[in-house]
Amino acid sequence: MLLGMARGWAWRVAIYFAAVIAIGIFPCGAAWGSGQTFEISFPAAAQAGPITGRVFVAITRRGDSEPRLQIAGWQRCTPLFGVDVEQLKPGDGAVIDAGTLGYPLRSLKDLPAGDYYVQAIVNVYTEFHRKGTPVIWAHNDQWEGQRFNRSPGNLISEVQLVHLDPAAGYSIKLIAAKVISAVEVPADTEWVKHIKIQSKLLSDFWGTPIYLGAVVLLPKGYDSHPDVKYPAVYVQGHFSLNPPFAFSTENLPESDAQRIARESRGTEPAYEFYKSWSAEKFPRMIAVSFQHPTPFFDDSYAVNSVNDGPYGDAIMTELIPYIEAHFRTIAQPYGRLLTGGSTGGWEAMALQVFHADFFGGSWVLFPDPLDWHRYGLTDIYDDENAFLVQKEHRELDSNYGDHEWQVPERSFERSPDGQSENTVRQVSQLEDVLGSKGRSAQQLEVFEAVFSPMGADGYPRPLWDKQTGVIDHEAANYWRTHDYDLLDYMQRNWASLGPKLAGKLYFGVGDMDHGYLNLSVYLMEDFLKASKNPHVEGTFVYGRPMKGHGWHAMTQAEQIKVMADFVSAHAPAGADTTGWKY
Repeated sequence: MLLGMARGWAWRVAIYFAAVIAIGIFPCGAAWGSGQTFEISFPAAAQAGPITGRVFVAITRRGDSEPRLQIAGWQRCTPLFGVDVEQLKPGDGAVIDAGTLGYPLRSLKDLPAGDYYVQAIVNVYTEFHRKGTPVIWAHNDQWEGQRFNRSPGNLISEVQLVHLDPAAGYSIKLIAAKVISAVEVPADTEWVKHIKIQSKLLSDFWGTPIYLGAVVLLPKGYDSHPDVKYPAVYVQGHFSLNPPFAFSTENLPESDAQRIARESRGTEPAYEFYKSWSAEKFPRMIAVSFQHPTPFFDDSYAVNSVNDGPYGDAIMTELIPYIEAHFRTIAQPYGRLLTGGSTGGWEAMALQVFHADFFGGSWVLFPDPLDWHRYGLTDIYDDENAFLVQKEHRELDSNYGDHEWQVPERSFERSPDGQSENTVRQVSQLEDVLGSKGRSAQQLEVFEAVFSPMGADGYPRPLWDKQTGVIDHEAANYWRTHDYDLLDYMQRNWASLGPKLAGKLYFGVGDMDHGYLNLSVYLMEDFLKASKNPHVEGTFVYGRPMKGHGWHAMTQAEQIKVMADFVSAHAPAGADTTGWKY
């Protein structure tokens, strides 16, 4: 009996250690419980040469999709840990351990014991030799829009289900042997055309081919009306292969979550917009969305930058002329209109302000900060710390008191009913995990890539320390003195700029925008209402009550009709305003 029990025990031990060896879990150090470690490598079959980049491990309890696909931004990011690698050779391991910064958990030590799905991701960087600047390494976008967890050429491991117990310790080996395949660009149709051109300006700047693109939505009857020229609506926003205004000829089912989100923005279903776009007597216009990803983000903000290069010039002198040469647009200011939301809202305003003689009007929707006194709740010029509510702000409300022992954390994003969803500190932590040296390809560091000076190492200079929140006021002042503070630029140039903007500006934003973007719009309204020589008020529409990010007063079809009326009203004498209204 005892001998049989001993043999059974030995057999179970043998099976256990065989399983341990099979999935690559080993004691870390000399004894169990001494640490938590992931070792990530890749084979020569996946990448023949060494890799410089960043290596991640994603950890999740959910098995319904790959862990890498559960990395979804500030609120919905599965635990993620990342570390830089330089010239990592095939077969060699990169180590992620308890000292590696993570998000939303800071350390692997904070992960509760349990069963988890884990996956490795290797974000491959390219070496860039920009003109007259230090060599840098960054992820060269592969027409995926700087989504490292989906980018062609990046490496991923198989998903493993493992038991992790920080108290017992573990060491897990993951092999990133799978290469993410190339992006499949949708085929052109009678309605939608895709453009991709190499930019000479940007390729010369970056020392490697850099591309610009666009998705063009054509009006009904475009081919059957070969003599008609159409107004162009240039739609700004994040990188996407989808057509402008979410146009779709398919009546696809909509989940409850998609419906609620869409209705909160005031937009119609994609198929409903298609029915309007193709209806009789609907204004016939050409809609164009730009594509201009950079090695730092999925979008360049459509301006020139010391870090990103001459994207503003490339869009104005390469991309738009290409579009106007290949499609029958009205190549005059009154026939060129701008719109966009969030990032695209800022771009729609910047393009109108910096090229006031070129564009005829702009519909600026829930824009990124137009005045950096209101970077969300942070004043980058006067505040000392981005993470903490400053004393002068607290004194505006006597209920705060002096907070000798506790300083409130500054919120970065809220729900429409005012609940804080994350803080500036948390978002900064995520970007620190996603990439060092400004290479997170996320919101805070895109501003730095576009607006900040270049650091001595060739990477963008941070606006604030991502661990302490301390603001670099030299960097902040650079944003203003180099014309990236749009309201400040307008104030300084109002005598010459104001007359060119009269009647051209429309603003729409929810009063409870998730990112507090309504605050800078209020400052813009205050300035325009008080403007003199000339007085230019603009149109301001606010969503109330409790309308969040993405809200707009009009559906997309209604906006097109308003824009069409605007074109007709501002057309020069003798211009044809009926040919495109069939």
